[in-house]
Amino acid sequence: MSRADRRLSFLRRLAWLCAVTVLAVTTLSAFIRLSNAGLGCPDWPQCYGERGVEAAAGGARSDEVTATVVARLAHRVMAVLALLIVVVLIMVCFSERPRLRAQGGVAIALLALALFLAVLGRWSSGARVPAISIANLIGGFAMLALSLRLAIRAEAPPPLRQRVAAVAAVLLLLAQVAVGGLVSASHASLSCVGWSDCAAAARAVPWSTLDPWREPLLSAGPPFNAAGALSQSIHRVTALLLVPVLLFLAIRARRGGRPRIAAALIALLAAQLIAGLAMAQGSLPLGLALLHNLLAACLLATLVLLV
Repeated sequence: MSRADRRLSFLRRLAWLCAVTVLAVTTLSAFIRLSNAGLGCPDWPQCYGERGVEAAAGGARSDEVTATVVARLAHRVMAVLALLIVVVLIMVCFSERPRLRAQGGVAIALLALALFLAVLGRWSSGARVPAISIANLIGGFAMLALSLRLAIRAEAPPPLRQRVAAVAAVLLLLAQVAVGGLVSASHASLSCVGWSDCAAAARAVPWSTLDPWREPLLSAGPPFNAAGALSQSIHRVTALLLVPVLLFLAIRARRGGRPRIAAALIALLAAQLIAGLAMAQGSLPLGLALLHNLLAACLLATLVLLV
């Protein structure tokens, strides 16, 4: 193996380590975010949203449980580790000739995202506008996707039609993730139950409730944010729109000689649909919500490999 091949091999191993680290960061972030929103509280689901009501009223929050404190500390440690790995990736790409410019561009994008999330973290803890949570969510998912793109050996570019469909799927999935973050951050997870219930409730909700810079108006009792029925409905509709696009991409990837990516898309889609249907029935345990978040991150990372 030549020196250039060894550099590329080391770079890919580092990128895999970065992807695993970022996946841990996004999962811990989801645990903290969902716990703060009220999922998994002792009196679930009656207690869901109480923290948001207290914060909106300016009241003092109760002490965090031990699990959340440990998760917050682990999140910071893993985030610093991810940043250090990204710096090393850049050094590997540009420290000697020949420069790995293509890989270096991805590494620089990773650094920009890591610094953006580090700055954003300053406001994340006490933020009550959903935009902060949405930016954290999408930024973490984007870092995971770019890390995986850097870790996997580049192949011949797919046909233009497939790439266009992959870009459309990525954008649609990002929109669904953003709306899902809005649901979580605005305490709207239990605003409605079932498809027909959400569709009927959403008709009476103004579009202004989708403004991520608008602090949600919470009531004193459940459902704490009935206006969240609109974001819930949109989140579910985008999921339905994604299904045929992802199936098309899986078929094209299979025919294009990329069976592993095709199998990953099918498996992740099936798992996400099952998790989504279970959540739509009104049963929303913290573990299932975390799984839903994890599957979305993996699905986005897989899609980016087809762009």
